[in-house]
Amino acid sequence: MSARAPKQSILVVDDDKNILKMIEINLRKEKVYEIRTASNGEACLKNIRESIPGLVVMDIQMPGIDGIETLRRIKEIEPMIPVVMMSAHGTIEKAVESMKQGAYDFITKPFASERLLVTVRNALLNTSLRREVDDLRLELKDKFQFNNIIGQSGVMQEVFRSLEKVVNSNVTVLIQGESGTGKELIAKAIHYDNKQRSNNSFVAVNCSALPESLLESELFGHEKGSFTGATGRRIGKFEQADNGTIFLDEIGDMAPATQAKLLRVLQEREFERVGSNELMKVNTRVISATNKNLEEEVKTEKFRKDLYYRLSVFPIKMPPLRERKEDIPLLAGHFLKKYSTEENKEDLESISPDALELLMACQWPGNVRELENTIERAVVLATPPEIRPKDLPSSIRSIGEKKIFESDNKLSNWIERLEEDALRQALLECEGNISQTAKKLGIGRATIYRKAKKYGLPMLK
Repeated sequence: MSARAPKQSILVVDDDKNILKMIEINLRKEKVYEIRTASNGEACLKNIRESIPGLVVMDIQMPGIDGIETLRRIKEIEPMIPVVMMSAHGTIEKAVESMKQGAYDFITKPFASERLLVTVRNALLNTSLRREVDDLRLELKDKFQFNNIIGQSGVMQEVFRSLEKVVNSNVTVLIQGESGTGKELIAKAIHYDNKQRSNNSFVAVNCSALPESLLESELFGHEKGSFTGATGRRIGKFEQADNGTIFLDEIGDMAPATQAKLLRVLQEREFERVGSNELMKVNTRVISATNKNLEEEVKTEKFRKDLYYRLSVFPIKMPPLRERKEDIPLLAGHFLKKYSTEENKEDLESISPDALELLMACQWPGNVRELENTIERAVVLATPPEIRPKDLPSSIRSIGEKKIFESDNKLSNWIERLEEDALRQALLECEGNISQTAKKLGIGRATIYRKAKKYGLPMLK
């Protein structure tokens, strides 16, 4: 049987005892609210200082400090408390003033009980959603802030020093590097660490995923009827990212005509929707990324020189994983923790030395993304407490086999190494049980004892 959800606390404030009683009765009928009352502004503030309610329903006309002043003081104590204002003298001026001070809504006496209940439900739901959004924003900021991006290698420390310099500026940033090196992660880190822009949108666009005609509409929007299929106005990504950040991935694949329009946005901070003559002003920070050598693209006239200079005011080079191999154990451990939690395999605690040696030997053409996918797959296949070579893809296991053969091409020594690995694996899977290991490998118990002693392997039973 599931536990009953705690009741939400509502503080009702009115100098009229009959009104207090009526509201209390109506709210208690819902059986999900805990009702507290206060007869004036001073008592309301004292109540809130003792225990923060989930909602305040308060009259405007009260003796002592009135509802508007009490509302202002409530917001000083706790800005997130939703406050619904009531008045028997409902005027536009009073409504506007209460909303300016941060009231959630304004209802006029006398009101139907259903009107009150709907307003209360909406106020509590709205505040709950706002708190979820704030929590998500903090989670995103923590996830992507650059000082949590994993890397102890010298080349990554250089990247971090560059990020510290650029994060709170508004200059355009060009991130260059091979696919899978984490260019979008870096872009998000810059956005979520920026003090002015982190509370606004981060919008990502893959410039290689759309044809030229659709990309222009995606970036700048369009008006109804501007082209076949334009059945209504569309807001483009630049408008969506106003006061935030737009991330243009694979910028090197952008068509020349769209490059020209992007250049205008960077120079003038303005653009026109497709099919419109109206100029739209935006304050959007542009971060772009590419796996191409844009300098070479400029030389062959595949990319505009003036746009390249605008985009690369602050260039950042992301190194491939093969140039930062000292980061592989850290990254692999991070992905192991992430995916063992997701797969409910928390008892999968480590990566065996042999498996880690194979990971270190791999050249990782797919970079960090490939390593992450490899560990995710290994977590699914592995038997706790560790990931072993057999859990890795055959393309990575073959690196170890090739390494053994190249280091010592005597067949007897190669067979011994494979025999040791097979026996070690079987003993681990059988938790050191000699009888089970012998049965699994199809050999006698005496052979298991002899081979295990030879290779120094643990036997528990």
